[in-house]
Amino acid sequence: MNEEKKQIPRGIRNNNPLNIRKGSNWKGERPNQTDKAFEQFISLEWGIRAAFKLLRNHISGFKGTRPKMNTYRKIITMWAPPNENATEEYINYVCRQCQTQPSDIIDPDNRKQMVWLAREMAFVECGQYIDLKKFESAWDLLV
Repeated sequence: MNEEKKQIPRGIRNNNPLNIRKGSNWKGERPNQTDKAFEQFISLEWGIRAAFKLLRNHISGFKGTRPKMNTYRKIITMWAPPNENATEEYINYVCRQCQTQPSDIIDPDNRKQMVWLAREMAFVECGQYIDLKKFESAWDLLV
């Protein structure tokens, strides 16, 4: 991989800014997957859409089949476990940026709340901001 490509965060290169690991077949996946660990999408919007789907499922408890991960602390701890991440820093950053508390409940159907949550999580995951319009367009792909 050339130096210029290495400088682009993996999540951005993969159009997967929340770094969804391999494991599901997603709408908008790249047909040729070259990353062994993380999903790759045809555009940022499709990668963000997949993140919204996954976040919403975890927040709502997969329609009652699993425990709800419906607070900022629960969802981020599940997404970025302490054995791999600086989870407390991740939680504190996202909550500060979203002007919320770690124990606040997340409504998986609240567009504004979910867009901001995903955008701030993507910043932590990739180290750079992605245009808010990409997240809003991705939300529209959920329908």
